Amino acid sequence: MSAGWVYLILAGLFEIGFTTSMRYIDWSFRALPILSFLICASLSFMLLIAATKTVPLGTAYAVWTGVGAAGTALLGILCYGEQATLLRGLFLALLIGSIVGLKLVSAD
Repeated sequence: MSAGWVYLILAGLFEIGFTTSMRYIDWSFRALPILSFLICASLSFMLLIAATKTVPLGTAYAVWTGVGAAGTALLGILCYGEQATLLRGLFLALLIGSIVGLKLVSAD
């Protein structure tokens, strides 16, 4: 796996971090959730930018959003008691399969 793809997967993981941080940000302006959001978002975007140097832009963006969306949805199910239905699982599997498919057909 090339460095661009490693950066891309890490960018997606940090996207999960910043979307999860948003859950804890409220109008009391507590520092930890805001700092977590800012750090994770900054790292996610920096890694995405680095990934686009070798991974095609459209593929990189699709994979980045897919990893973030699938990871955040799985985290919601596993940690926050969100509903895990058969259809939700099917669509998450399709999303993950699409991410793998993009990796397989992308020239980097």
